[in-house]
Amino acid sequence: MRKLSQIWFNIQGFLFPFIEKEIEEPLTEKLKQLVATLELIRIEDFVHIPEYWLGQSPKNRKQIARSFVAKAVYNMTTTRGLIDRLKTTPALRRICGWEKASQIPHESSFSRAFAEFAQNGIAQIVHESLVVQHLRDHLVGHISRDSTSIEAREKPQKKNKVAAKSSAQKPKRKRGRPKKGKERVKEPTRLEQQQSMTTNEMLEDLPQSCDVGTKKNSKGYKKSWIGYKLHIDAADGHIPVSCVLTSASVHDSQVALPLAELTNQRVTSLYDLMDSAYDAPIIKEHSKSLGHVPVIDINPRSNKKLKEELKAEGQLADLINFERPEDRRYNERSNVERVNGRLKDEFGGKMVRVRGCAKVMAHLMFGILALTADQLLRFVT
Repeated sequence: MRKLSQIWFNIQGFLFPFIEKEIEEPLTEKLKQLVATLELIRIEDFVHIPEYWLGQSPKNRKQIARSFVAKAVYNMTTTRGLIDRLKTTPALRRICGWEKASQIPHESSFSRAFAEFAQNGIAQIVHESLVVQHLRDHLVGHISRDSTSIEAREKPQKKNKVAAKSSAQKPKRKRGRPKKGKERVKEPTRLEQQQSMTTNEMLEDLPQSCDVGTKKNSKGYKKSWIGYKLHIDAADGHIPVSCVLTSASVHDSQVALPLAELTNQRVTSLYDLMDSAYDAPIIKEHSKSLGHVPVIDINPRSNKKLKEELKAEGQLADLINFERPEDRRYNERSNVERVNGRLKDEFGGKMVRVRGCAKVMAHLMFGILALTADQLLRFVT
């Protein structure tokens, strides 16, 4: 944490007094949070502005990138609200990079810049750099894995006609049991196919269109939504390490392997904590192959005998007041649940107003970026 401590010392000792002297007013706590976040992530260093020989060169890209981070920090609903705040708040405007309100570009320029950021994946690149820079040399105890629903304002995509035609051309499978001496050919599942894929191939194979998802909440009731599903790996201290966005209907287990590979490239960890949705032999073996210890809640599925055994075991453990070491470690999985909650409540995760997987991911990753910086700075403040 020496590097973080030095950054925080410079921010608190030099940057805050300098900005207060420039704007001639004291910084609020929210402005201090924004200044510290921008100084830690340095998103403007990752913005590339190409030189145009013909036509007008895109302007204000670095200032707009800083403004989208401010939008996440302030938990603003729309870009129009962000522009209004920039025009009426001189301190915020100058922190983002504009001296005068007349210099702030039109909303259409913000939209074009956001589309470029989504296409280039700048927020994902900055987040990966931030995690590698501050966590690569540290040993992470637990990686908590889970997904959260992302509601979107768009129509669920219908089944692809090309895919429908190709499936129609396949010979229809005969109903009933196969003949004696013959075995039914079973197609490999996505999880089985991922065993021989690279990380990029696994990510490209995952569906990313908007559709309908269904999930049981903590009380056992089913919840349905239209949109996407964000899969997150979080380290101890509520720090998001890697994220993947898929269609809402994708099962959590299908994203476990690519998410584990992404996380393994960024940090060194010991334990993988997952709920019963990830209870599969392939996921356990893959976790062990990375040198990790998988701690996964058992999913009895339709095995009534196993359900009764687990229930009896839990009652006996409560009776003698016994807690297994695995259960105590599994309780650390609340890290990722708190990340999901903070993303939605404080950093714009509930207010998705863009359409398309790339733009939705960009919107969420600006929030993840601000959340990661905030959690890292909590270690030294």
